[in-house]
Amino acid sequence: MNESESETAAVPLGVKQAESGPAQWAWVDREVWTDRMLAALGNGVKGNKWFSLIDKVWRLSTLQAAWQQVKANKGAWGIDRQSIEGFAAHEQRYLSELSRQLEQGEYRPQAVRRVEIPKAGGKTRPLGIPTVKDRIVQTAVKRVIEPIFENEFEGTSYGFRPGRGCKDALRQVDALLKEGYTHVVDADLQGYFDSIPHEALMDRIGAHISDGRLLALFKGWLQQDIVQEMRRWTPTAGTPQGAVISPLLANLYLHPLDVKMKAQGYRMVRYADDFVILCTTAQQAHEALEQVKQWVGQNGLSLHPDKTHVGDCTQRGQGFEFLGYRFEAGRRWVRDKSLKSLKDKVREKTKRTRGESLRVVIEDLGPMLKGWFGYFKHACKSTFRKIDGFIRRRLRAMLRKQEKRPGMGRCHADHKRWPNVYFAELGLFTMTQARLQASQSR
Repeated sequence: MNESESETAAVPLGVKQAESGPAQWAWVDREVWTDRMLAALGNGVKGNKWFSLIDKVWRLSTLQAAWQQVKANKGAWGIDRQSIEGFAAHEQRYLSELSRQLEQGEYRPQAVRRVEIPKAGGKTRPLGIPTVKDRIVQTAVKRVIEPIFENEFEGTSYGFRPGRGCKDALRQVDALLKEGYTHVVDADLQGYFDSIPHEALMDRIGAHISDGRLLALFKGWLQQDIVQEMRRWTPTAGTPQGAVISPLLANLYLHPLDVKMKAQGYRMVRYADDFVILCTTAQQAHEALEQVKQWVGQNGLSLHPDKTHVGDCTQRGQGFEFLGYRFEAGRRWVRDKSLKSLKDKVREKTKRTRGESLRVVIEDLGPMLKGWFGYFKHACKSTFRKIDGFIRRRLRAMLRKQEKRPGMGRCHADHKRWPNVYFAELGLFTMTQARLQASQSR
């Protein structure tokens, strides 16, 4: 079937209808997704499969737009050691080469450089860094295919999707809790990104895309060698964390779980591989967990035995953590890991040996504190009072150091000499004051 036929085909039985309003697709690349293609997306295509897509990937306009995204996101160099700046110096030549290679079937992805990113508690997580050229091609492919899958995805999924984010997922959790869905399945998929079965994932992609050359690109990316220091290996499962295309593929693989939970009447909220299922009774929650276990086992995945549980979050000790918050006993708290992470960043910026003025230090803290508060402003208010006190103690310790006095600035004399208003006059962002202002405006 050619492109024009695929765009005008009738709606097959059971295909989900898309809203045709312009706001729904305001984010798409309109040089790729014309009005005619969007109409076909809404009406459905024959067999629910799309053909003739690779020519839209190799267009110079698509690659140029993809390059602008990659450049804006910055990022480190890949296995070829070519940086963003190095590519930018000859961008037109490199983009033309990529276009020609894709059109002639000569493009081959390079190995992925893996690094370990520090996490709270001294642990690390692996991050795959494709080359700049591979990131551009993946971004171009994503711009072409994302609307196809977005048209199918459920409203219960919030992670790495256009116009959706963490705050939307948290609002939905809040709303369900207020409606009485307080028995919660808190599920954790063990090593999800590294364990997605390749064959099953390719089947999911192939259910919507029948462009053989585009499918070959996906297969090549899934089989990219991984290089970490002196080691090199070919993965047999998973999609690299750090690859542009990975979040979309991760959502695609879990989409059938979204469909299953919705069809059975469960209220699930999912952000990538992190999800909770909210129920009105303990029995429903246990039944939901059994359904999840069954689906996970059938799809080559596994639940973390120590991080998956069922609880009544109205009770102390039975709460759950989701997207940085802890929901327990009818309140929202900042989870311990998120709190520790903030304090570690504050400590790094307020070292007693930092040889800069207090005003400079406070200016440096400002954006970080405002951003953190912007996300966690719905937490229990006592949290902010403790954080403000912690920050001022760190700053007083710096002032004591400048006077060659030991200690952490806890004594009464220091509070009298450098009261809270002293730091406020220097522009220190205060979370308790910010929360008070937010409450008054509401």
